[in-house]
Amino acid sequence: MSVSAHIRFVLVGTQHPGNIGAAARALKTMGLARLVLVAPEKPLDEVAFRRSAGAEDVLGDAPVFATLAEAVADCRLVLGCTARSRRVQLEELLPEAGGQRAVAKAAEPAEVAFVFGRERTGLTNDELQLCHAAVHIPSDPEFSSLNLAAAVQVLAYEVRMAALEREQAAPVTAAPVHDDEMPASHVQVEGLFGQLGDTLDQIDFHKGRAPESAMRKLRRLFMKAQLSEHEVRLLRGILSDAQRMARLANEGRN
Repeated sequence: MSVSAHIRFVLVGTQHPGNIGAAARALKTMGLARLVLVAPEKPLDEVAFRRSAGAEDVLGDAPVFATLAEAVADCRLVLGCTARSRRVQLEELLPEAGGQRAVAKAAEPAEVAFVFGRERTGLTNDELQLCHAAVHIPSDPEFSSLNLAAAVQVLAYEVRMAALEREQAAPVTAAPVHDDEMPASHVQVEGLFGQLGDTLDQIDFHKGRAPESAMRKLRRLFMKAQLSEHEVRLLRGILSDAQRMARLANEGRN
């Protein structure tokens, strides 16, 4: 299986079906075929297929999910394509670096997603929380708004260039990866975050303060660590013991 087969382009809340068709065409011109839709505002229509212009197969095969979390549940790298300076502080990559990182991760092999938001408002902060890093296209600040399909084309091009560069390089035999060393999937890491949030509440870590700020910082910390499956299990075991001790302490007070 080629590296590109492990890379998906996810469009979230797309408002105009024609933009989905144009994005499908942008992918196919770069040898990519995995388009994923999350809660599009309108179903695919004649305009979408007409604008796909030969990429009807990419468009027709695109699965539809209700939420971004479902669409990237099995991914080990999620890159959010967004403008700068949002409340969610993520590592920022230029398109070339984003393409190289995606191809390197896909070669492990691992599932990778590029995520694009709505035409008018982009990705929400909650959706950005699900990303490991952000990719920023350095357009002219005086006219910075790119059409959705144009943004997809830029990132698809960088993925293709990185994949071609990898194919032309001398082959390197990778060391075998043991099961416990496999990177944790997105859904496994999200499970850890859910348990971590519950545990912090149970031990009264926040002391009446709003928990959002602490959880954002902890998310960034663990996302940068790129936890393995074994590490997630270890951390969840620690949290389970902390939750058990918190329950015992509460029972003792009652």
